[in-house]
Amino acid sequence: MEDYRRIADRIAAAIADGRLGPGQRLPPQRAFARRHRIAASTAGRVYGELVRRGLVVGEVGRGTFVRAAAPEPAGRSLSEAAPAGAAPAVDLQLTYPSVPGQSELLAPVLAGLVRPGDLTAALRPAAATGTPAAREAAAALLATPGWRPAPDRLLFTGNARQAIAAVLASLVRPGGRVGVEELTYPLVKEIAGRLGIVLVPLATDEEGPCPDAVAAAHRSAPLSALYLQPTLHNPTTRTMGAERRALLARTVAGLGLPVVEDRVWSFLHTGHTGSSGSSSGSSGSPGSPDPLAAHAPGLVHVVDGLSKRVAPGLTAGLLAVPADRVGAVAAAVRSGGWSAGGLALEAAARWIADGTVARLAAAKRADAARRRRLLHRHLGTLAPWSDPHAYFAWWELPAPWRADTFTAAAAAHGVAVTPGPAFAVDPARTPDAVRLGLASAPEAELDRALRALADVVRGGTDGGPSGR
Repeated sequence: MEDYRRIADRIAAAIADGRLGPGQRLPPQRAFARRHRIAASTAGRVYGELVRRGLVVGEVGRGTFVRAAAPEPAGRSLSEAAPAGAAPAVDLQLTYPSVPGQSELLAPVLAGLVRPGDLTAALRPAAATGTPAAREAAAALLATPGWRPAPDRLLFTGNARQAIAAVLASLVRPGGRVGVEELTYPLVKEIAGRLGIVLVPLATDEEGPCPDAVAAAHRSAPLSALYLQPTLHNPTTRTMGAERRALLARTVAGLGLPVVEDRVWSFLHTGHTGSSGSSSGSSGSPGSPDPLAAHAPGLVHVVDGLSKRVAPGLTAGLLAVPADRVGAVAAAVRSGGWSAGGLALEAAARWIADGTVARLAAAKRADAARRRRLLHRHLGTLAPWSDPHAYFAWWELPAPWRADTFTAAAAAHGVAVTPGPAFAVDPARTPDAVRLGLASAPEAELDRALRALADVVRGGTDGGPSGR
């Protein structure tokens, strides 16, 4: 009997040379078995091997489809990946904002740190608890109208991802269950995999996780924690209202269930005050919704960071944790090697204290508004969804598009987008949607990319999937 891997090799070759294109549906396994005169079990192994190689994706109730082209290897630019003669690709997968004059705002603090005395202090190893100045600055940065963390409950990591990892490692043993939104930050899935944590998708509505769903999931098998993004959820951009926050907080309090609250994008959400922060004193986001920690301070661990507010290359992760959890989370930071760099921490404390972070946040809120206007100009009639404060958009694609084939078609037009299944916790329930990152591309390139995506959708799916 022919080895199933050789059959998989032939299908892989057909995909590589274009005989099987992105989005094309493979025959049902029994039909495939008859065509190749093999056992149905062997056909199942062929399809399993193709899935393992990342060449196809199986969708429950719909079949098995050829995936979009794999991401380019690290180090190769998108423009190099584009076909000969095509315009350089625009990457709408990234979400790292930068604004004009950013470097000029940041430079004075860095120039001050090169003085020998300051530099010597900044280059010393940083403890998870940081310095008194860093704790005071971070408390001001994280403050909202109804909540301000105590400085002695603040900890620091190299970035926000490390902060999430440290809290989860301190709360959940390998094999433990963590409730998350049905669509979640993809790196949380990676963190959970490395820590041996099982993610449990929670039923959600337009405001986020339903409190009844949290209670039901905990009853079915105890959860160790929740990981949630109540403000500008990635990828859907939704923000949980005050009443839902209070109800959810009462639910977790009744269950004694710890929460990891990711607020990395919260600085963009200023409520209705229109304020952009002051140049001294508090440099948080006036009007930003209070975190769940304001309602359940003994259970909620708040995660934030500076990569979005400031710059991705010199950043720090911020943690505000319950009083009785400081030691455990600090120990996880140390054992994971996730401590913040002393230089980055000192620079961050100074940028917060002198108002630089507040000025950058205000500039990025204005920049996000301009970019959303471009989104609505080109795609407004095609129904992508973006909260009025967000730097990205969630686009539930019109029929007959599927996420994978649209991603491939967009790439063929020089635009990289993130397919919705990247955010799905349950692989059997993947959305036909894409996330559009509006933050990183220069505005002229973003304008061109959004126009190209509109052309893709209006041009239809010729050559795309069959039989949907």
